[in-house]
Amino acid sequence: QVHLVESGGGLVQAGASLKLSCVASGRSNIGSRYPMGWFRQAPGKEREFVAAITWSGDNTYYVDSVKGRFTVSRDNAKSTMYLQMNSLKPEDTAVYYCAAKLFSPPGNYEYANQYDYWGQGTQVTVSS
Repeated sequence: QVHLVESGGGLVQAGASLKLSCVASGRSNIGSRYPMGWFRQAPGKEREFVAAITWSGDNTYYVDSVKGRFTVSRDNAKSTMYLQMNSLKPEDTAVYYCAAKLFSPPGNYEYANQYDYWGQGTQVTVSS
């Protein structure tokens, strides 16, 4: 069992920045050796992949709409993943979720069904 808790959301104006955090706990016997991802869900829309990072942090993946604006990173010593969001736009408004991918094979990071544990989400609202 992995417990994930997101934080860092809020209400900001367009062009501002936010940094989300996701702290993982539990299942310490496998350490931090699993990929993690960020997804978001806007009202009335399906959950959308945002970014993912391998356990080493050497490989990162992004949806096209956030490339160049968002950066995913992790600090395994702190069991924490981050999402630095710059140049925020109103269309970035959503509940942001972090997820851990323990049991499925490598790859397919953009698919929500590949992730095994999810946080409760943190609201990001960007006003125009």
